[in-house]
This record gives sequence, C-alpha cells and structure tokens, in this order.
Amino acid sequence: MNSTTINKKISVEPTAIKVWAESRTIYIELTDGRIVGFPADRFKILKNATTVQLKEVKLRLNGFALRWENLDEDITVPGIVAGNFQLPY
Repeated sequence: MNSTTINKKISVEPTAIKVWAESRTIYIELTDGRIVGFPADRFKILKNATTVQLKEVKLRLNGFALRWENLDEDITVPGIVAGNFQLPY
C-alpha cells in the first residue's frame, strides 16, 4: 500500500500570489486560484493616481497586502475580497 502525505499551508485569510494593473483596474490572483479585480477609483488615493503609478503595485506581507510605495498606500487582500472599499461606485 502506498501513501502520500501532502503538506498544505492552510490560510484563514485570503492571500495573493500575483498582482497587476490594467488601465484603472487592479487584479489579484489568490492562492486558491481565484482572480479578483476592482476599480482603482474605489480608493481615495488610487483614484487620483495615474495609470503608470497604479502599475507600480507590489505584494507585501506574504501576499496579505498590496503596496504602492510611490503613493504611500497599502490595501489588505482580505479587505478587497470582502468588498471593503472606501468610495462607492
């Protein structure tokens, strides 16, 4: 009898493995394979950012947060997934 043990890291909070910007939409790919996109204009600082500035987004805190160093802005991935935006449509 063969058996295989797979060690899987179980995360309580959603985390991202990739982030990118296309035009004024920010996309994150989550560790579970989902891709979530949101309009940059739903956040005060991002609303005033140029498309070039939006593309400078990086993952931080092991995929728990998005960081725009040039804008001094941080947004949590669980907050995005939960739909916690600063501004209405």
